Amino acid sequence: MDETEFWELVDTTREAVEGDPEDHADLLVERLVQRDPDVVLDFARHFEARYNRAYRWDLWGAAWVLLDGASDDAFDFFRCWLIGQGREVFEGAMHDPDALAELLDDFDEDLDGDGEELGYAADEAYEQLTGVVAPDLGIPPASSEPEGTPLDFENEGVLAERYPRLWERFRG
Repeated sequence: MDETEFWELVDTTREAVEGDPEDHADLLVERLVQRDPDVVLDFARHFEARYNRAYRWDLWGAAWVLLDGASDDAFDFFRCWLIGQGREVFEGAMHDPDALAELLDDFDEDLDGDGEELGYAADEAYEQLTGVVAPDLGIPPASSEPEGTPLDFENEGVLAERYPRLWERFRG
């Protein structure tokens, strides 16, 4: 599975369930179990590489604004959700996290922002196909600290200044 196929699978499954993260994960598992186990591992590698790439302070700040706070776990689940939003939203957020204000049609903090189940979809599919836990993916682990410069998430003035469009749209 190449990068284009990865994003097509993410997009088609998200669109089929109208964006619901839990239903998205379920449908993703259904589609992945129709593939060869090696293809499922390729999908897992693409997902994990993007998940690790999104471990950045500036993206965590955007998640904090959108979710009105984001613990370590909440940010982990947010990164899974962000991948689930597709290539355009993911890459746009990677380029400029404040651009999420324009990239997201809507954001309901009770439904959106938590893609925990998406993070397990490939593992679940692999286990269903093979009866065993997925092997190590052979990609470098994420760094122990997010990339970039830490932000004071507790300071609303700092967040409003760093993410003016997100702050205006979702917190203003």
